[in-house]
Amino acid sequence: MEEVLTFLTENPVFYLATVDGDIPKVRPFGFVMNFEGKLHFGTSNQKNVYKQLKANPNFEVSTTSKTGEWLRLKGKAVFNTSKQTKQAALTTMPMLANMYSEDDSIFELFYIENGEATFHDMKGTSKTIRL
Repeated sequence: MEEVLTFLTENPVFYLATVDGDIPKVRPFGFVMNFEGKLHFGTSNQKNVYKQLKANPNFEVSTTSKTGEWLRLKGKAVFNTSKQTKQAALTTMPMLANMYSEDDSIFELFYIENGEATFHDMKGTSKTIRL
């Protein structure tokens, strides 16, 4: 998991894909953290991404490094919103405090369950890690 977390934090704009009915939806994300040994992401329950993940928890993340390697990470979203996860998120990325607080009712955190991360390079080499 640490290799995946490192790749995502070193390439801080990554793209998270969901489905809305049968239509794929992709948007940039920038927050990820390790909380109790699981990769957690955050969003607002006012956003469509939250509604889409609640309706269908399958999602995929992809990003590319400056040197051309890329990551594809897929799994299921499990919401794990608590005061503790919110505190950890605000500590991990203090700028989130401009949008959320540990006491608000809109900040949501979820972790990836049954995650599978595949790293690729320009030579056609790939490596898969199960989370």
